[in-house]
Amino acid sequence: MSRIGTAGFAAALSAAVLAASAPAAAGEDFYFRAGVGLDGSRNTHFKDRDCASASPAALYGCGQGIDGAPLRSGGDFGTTESYELGIGYVVAPSLRIEAFVEYRPDFAFDGRANFVQTAARQDVSADLSSLSGMLAVYLDLSGAGLPRLGPLRPFVGAGAGFSRVEIEKTRMRFTRTTTVVPGERRVGFAWMLAADFALPLGEKATLDLAWRYADFGKVETGRGRGQIVWRDGSREPFELDLAETRAELSGHGLRLSLRWSFK
Repeated sequence: MSRIGTAGFAAALSAAVLAASAPAAAGEDFYFRAGVGLDGSRNTHFKDRDCASASPAALYGCGQGIDGAPLRSGGDFGTTESYELGIGYVVAPSLRIEAFVEYRPDFAFDGRANFVQTAARQDVSADLSSLSGMLAVYLDLSGAGLPRLGPLRPFVGAGAGFSRVEIEKTRMRFTRTTTVVPGERRVGFAWMLAADFALPLGEKATLDLAWRYADFGKVETGRGRGQIVWRDGSREPFELDLAETRAELSGHGLRLSLRWSFK
């Protein structure tokens, strides 16, 4: 987690502890939340987990690529829709805690490799999805003394948990061949920061519009059998025993969700 992310998460947890120590309000209750969103990823790079690995072989190896950067594939995971379900508890008038799960089905890596053997375009692509579960705290800024924007109530939030990221086979397209890298799934630490505007729709319903930054940790390709395939079929595929490569998956997104109180 970055220093900014750590500081933000610690601040939110401190606010939660202070608020939770106050007497609970009479209106405290459980709620259910369902939402949809759109997420865009940040630029990232796939690199060898160990560039000096010989058995299995490192995909990129150590050294510099044709662009002067370390050998790697650079690009991003594009955008994907997201679907979210959560259940929360209003601890105090300005504080709620929530557990939620979120599914992002359609991330797709689009990038370029920088091998020195060719100056031609080296396209790299792979499909992946993520499933995450987190525990979050949200602080109502209007309850903390900041003014409301008409009927809108601003919130900030932070959360942490785990994510499972599954990447399919990676395809690296060169002039005559395609290198196929095995896929993998990985479970790791995840965290998020959020800024939220809430619009009450009645006694029980609230509409939330939120911006969110999330870090899902590392995406990791599989260790094992890969292939070099000649696209014109002139030769039989050549088998490769490959080591893992890694990239970071993080980005920004918007959420629109509906909270429904059980009280």
